[in-house]
Amino acid sequence: MADELPQPADSDADNPYSVEQASRIYFLPNLMTAGNLFCGFAACMRCIEASFITREAAEATSMIPPEAISHYQSAVWYIFGAMAFDALDGRLARMGGRESLFGAEFDSLADVVSFGLAPALMVFFLIIRPAGGDQTLLSVGGLIGFIYLLCAAIRLARFNVITHPLIQRPGGGKAANKDFVGLPVPAAAGTIGALVLFLLNLMVHDKSLQWIALGLPPLLLLVAMLMVSMVRYPSGKQIDLRTKTKLTTWVIYVAVGAAVVRFKEYGMIFVCLGYIFYGLFRHWRRHGLIKRAPLV
Repeated sequence: MADELPQPADSDADNPYSVEQASRIYFLPNLMTAGNLFCGFAACMRCIEASFITREAAEATSMIPPEAISHYQSAVWYIFGAMAFDALDGRLARMGGRESLFGAEFDSLADVVSFGLAPALMVFFLIIRPAGGDQTLLSVGGLIGFIYLLCAAIRLARFNVITHPLIQRPGGGKAANKDFVGLPVPAAAGTIGALVLFLLNLMVHDKSLQWIALGLPPLLLLVAMLMVSMVRYPSGKQIDLRTKTKLTTWVIYVAVGAAVVRFKEYGMIFVCLGYIFYGLFRHWRRHGLIKRAPLV
């Protein structure tokens, strides 16, 4: 009887770390990631269009024209749309058991555009407009935008490394998903977007308040530093249809969602800044408890 030939394809099909499994493209999760990338690209385009409109109107007035404000508002909503797609792609992959290394890498590349490049361009064009002609100001503004983009890329690269399934961890097993290490990139972009939307609404009602927008570049640097920090932020990846919670917690979530829907940009600012300062408060508290722990 002839010897049977080995069939590596069958064994590779059961191996989650094989090239075949790692490079698989699952339709629905990656379609959501493509939607994320599209929204990020559209946000960048809206910022560039707003910059051209502002430059053309610079000779007549130093104020941002209403058409440019409308484009910036569209850019913010595209960033929020990218956040929705980003929340859906990973959730669909986990619910259907369709996670792959390809999907993780594709998601990070889309996040660099939607949550790194788009907010950086928005703040640069909105605050440091090319119509001014001050090259020093333009250089500083470009540097601030690049620092934010650099920190976002580093944050995503670090996340991919520490969650890689082949990375050896103390005690073995998978990486803990209860907390994010550093401010998540979508939360950083959402904070910038919510504040920009709030400032744009102020500009529409009172154009003399445009000077308030000068506070955005320092905020951009603060958010950038938080992304690459070791401050831990809660993750909602474990929440699904089977997640149980207390009644009071459920009521708080519903109230927060209703506030965002009712008050729009005010509610979004409250949620984003609350998330940022909650992580900082918890980090400082933990740090203080560690310092006061008795030596044994």
